[in-house]
Amino acid sequence: MFKKWFALPLLALVLVLGACSDHEVKEGSGNETEEGLEPLEERATVVIAEDGAASGAGFYIANEMGYFEDYNIEVKFATFSNSDEMLPALAAGEVDVAGGISTASFFNSIAQGIDVRMIADKGHNNEGSSYFTFVIREDLQEEITSYEDFKGRKIAVSSQNAVDDYIFGEMLKYAGLTRDDVETVLMSDFGNMLAAMGNESIDAALQIEPLITQGESQGLHVRFGDATDYAPEAQIAMVLGSPKFLGEEREVAKRFMAAYLKGVRDYNDAFIKENGDLDRVIEIMTDYTALKDPEIWKKVGVTGLNPNGQMFVDDIKNQYEVYKANGAIKGELDFDQAVDTSLVEEVLEIIGEYE
Repeated sequence: MFKKWFALPLLALVLVLGACSDHEVKEGSGNETEEGLEPLEERATVVIAEDGAASGAGFYIANEMGYFEDYNIEVKFATFSNSDEMLPALAAGEVDVAGGISTASFFNSIAQGIDVRMIADKGHNNEGSSYFTFVIREDLQEEITSYEDFKGRKIAVSSQNAVDDYIFGEMLKYAGLTRDDVETVLMSDFGNMLAAMGNESIDAALQIEPLITQGESQGLHVRFGDATDYAPEAQIAMVLGSPKFLGEEREVAKRFMAAYLKGVRDYNDAFIKENGDLDRVIEIMTDYTALKDPEIWKKVGVTGLNPNGQMFVDDIKNQYEVYKANGAIKGELDFDQAVDTSLVEEVLEIIGEYE
């Protein structure tokens, strides 16, 4: 989820689209479409910038279960290595849909004129099983029993002025601490945090799955509390849409969003409600993501994905204000334009809310 994207020139992007479509277009699911959302008369192709992140589960499941095909939509996946180039491609309509991580640089791009819209949830923490939360060294369990005990400790965080840094700050406020009360260790590679735990060069880390589960199995660290203790509505990632897709191609966009939400609902049925086809969903996730062990999928705290597509908009605004207060934002962001929930709202009126 925390990979970044580098854009390619348009010609190279076209080549990448062909190369990255490893997953064949699926047969329709055989399900009837909702009244008011019949299949498109002419086949449409939707380009998604996605790199195999777990938070793209809704895209992968919808594709494999035939939900896009039900609406006569074919999806193609394009991979970027840096959002600085992905966002202009999205704004220009070369890419229709993408995932965005909350960072100061992301907000800066929009504030400085890159016209993309945040349209749906693509990542938050599930209460009690956050996929992105703090861990402490296993040998410190008797010394660190509350967040206040982080005082004076060496804590690894992967970046500054990004969502993990924001969550770190929320934890410190919750504990009644300041950044001066701890020693922050910037460590961009989450994997290196495991080694640092092993050689005891850090005491705690803001870690991510599946490395949380992996570190626990290796006796390197233990999960400490849960991110929802202090940041219960942190919006970590968002589905982004191009203005062209949301405007000129609205009928395609509506059907795309309906299929996406059906995929997210299958995901929630399997992982959250535990009454869905877990084996099939895990099979799809192992196919599309770097986590290939089905048994690990049954143990990890999975990415939170809202089955109604709703974002924590107030938290998005709060993160922006925090980055701005840190001097990391230049320019003003028009949230009335940048956050567009109308597509999700329109689709929910048709397919109904998840229960």
